[in-house]
Order: sequence, then C-alpha cells, then structure tokens
Amino acid sequence: MITAKGAATRARIVEAAAEEVRERGASAATLDDVCRRSRTGKSQVFHYFPDGKEQLLLAVAELEAERVFEDQQPYLGDLTSRAAWLAWRDLVVARYRDQGTHCPLVVLIAEVGRFSPQSRAVTAGLLRRWQACVRDGVVATQAAGEADPGLDPDRMAAAVIAAVQGGVTVLLSTGSAEHLEAGMDLCLERLLGAGAAGTT
Repeated sequence: MITAKGAATRARIVEAAAEEVRERGASAATLDDVCRRSRTGKSQVFHYFPDGKEQLLLAVAELEAERVFEDQQPYLGDLTSRAAWLAWRDLVVARYRDQGTHCPLVVLIAEVGRFSPQSRAVTAGLLRRWQACVRDGVVATQAAGEADPGLDPDRMAAAVIAAVQGGVTVLLSTGSAEHLEAGMDLCLERLLGAGAAGTT
C-alpha cells in the first residue's frame, strides 16, 4: 500500500511529466527531464512506474482527463437551464483561451492520448463521460421547458463536444478563440433558441 509520502512523490512525478509534455511533446519528453523537474531519481520513477515512460504517460493521460472535467465545473455537472448553459459556455471559452497550448484537452488529444492503446482508451473514456454529462444537461433542460424538445439529446451532445474539441484545436493553431466561440454559440442557439450567445 502506498504511503502518503509515496503518493505525494508519485503525484509530483506525474505533474512533472505533464509539464514536460505540455512544453516539449510526448515524444520529446524524456525520463531524465521528468526526474530533473520533479527532483527525483530514476529509481523512484521506476518504483512507481516499473514499465517506464509508457506507464507514466498513461498516468499523465488520466491526470489531464480529470482536469478537463475540473476546468468545466461547477457548470458541466449542472446544465439544467438556459442560464447554466450560457455560464458553462463562457467558462469554457475563457478557460481554454487563457490556457492556450497548455490546456489539458490539447495535451490529451494531441499528445498523450495517441501514445498507446491504453492512453487512447483514457481519451475515449473522457469523451464518453463528457458527452454523457452534456446529454444529461440537454435532457434536463428539455424537461425544464427551456430547450427544443424535438432535439435528439445524443446527437446534440455529440455536436457540442465536436464544437468544443474542434474549436480548441483551431485555437491551438491560431491563438484565436473565434472558432470555439462560434461553434458553441451555434450549438446553443439550436438548443436554446435565438439569442443564446455568450458574453466572452
């Protein structure tokens, strides 16, 4: 069983690896870089990650997947009204615009999420979980009478996730959140009716 001190050391190693991936990419980041940044030795890294870099990058993928959810709370878990959807939209745009190339979604999708079958499974799990939250929000808002009752919740949720992911990818390439804003606004206008646009 891992001790509190051991858990802290492991977390420090994973965080250091995540920072290296954000700055250098998954392929370029080395265990030596992670050791230097985390102030640990290779023996410690292999103690917690005996399979080496692939296992460590899987832990990074899991960390970044959780951060995608943390970054969108408390609104993602409470998409039950027009006001909640607009607040979530504003939060997403502002958060990803501020984080830029260091946002966890970019790290997960563009870097560690493609590194191994296990990390791809983490990415797929994130997208399923994320889409399920948005779908639940669509259903709840329809039940509250604030969303188009004729919409298919699954297709609407898929469109919203595609708009966010695509917008973040363009933001990474251009530095502009314009496409992210436009994609989310169009989805919310379809869901909530005309005038459903954010403020950021």
